[in-house]
Amino acid sequence: MDRDILRYGSLLAVVALITAVVPAGGCRSLLTTVAYLVKGTEVEADFKGLQGKKVAVVCRPVTTLMFGNRTAAPELARQVSLLLQTNVPRVKVIDHQKVAEWTDSHDWNEYPEVGKALKAELVVGIDLQEFTTLQSQMLYQGKATVSVTVYDCANDGKVVYEKALPQTLYPPNTGISVSDQPEAQFRRKFIRVLADQVGRHFYAHDPHADFAQDADAL
Repeated sequence: MDRDILRYGSLLAVVALITAVVPAGGCRSLLTTVAYLVKGTEVEADFKGLQGKKVAVVCRPVTTLMFGNRTAAPELARQVSLLLQTNVPRVKVIDHQKVAEWTDSHDWNEYPEVGKALKAELVVGIDLQEFTTLQSQMLYQGKATVSVTVYDCANDGKVVYEKALPQTLYPPNTGISVSDQPEAQFRRKFIRVLADQVGRHFYAHDPHADFAQDADAL
């Protein structure tokens, strides 16, 4: 707290000093920049209803993905679970392994069935509609399409939030040579990126974090 007060006070002192010597137009631009720095870059969660709740995260692939990319859905559910546990205030996320064991050993059709069985208050259901890691035989480029729905298990599985995400490309602007890294390594990076695209709907995040994805993929 003291550090934040000192930082804020220092910024105001700088503004006051430069205001005295910078023309009005330049000062206005400076004040906008400083206000941006003080406020920060984060945007609020699109849905804050997970806070303080017991939550199960379940990811289900479309049938065509169940054979070529069998592990993509459970890996994505695991990463999203970790992000929610880390970033959503007071949330209690049911262990992803416990969720996976139940879904693998039971026949189920609807996400609320999983939540009720595991005594979750809410279920974050992720429909994985597309998932690939190759742009060509020589290049990696992850491509995925998901939709997210939150169900209220205490209210007959009522849908309380839903979002169809735009297609995710990683890296967004270019492919990565398959000789640069093993496929498993690239796949892990891509799933972390995809999980972030899902998770950020439920907690404050930096909207500019995607800008460095091309460099991060290397």
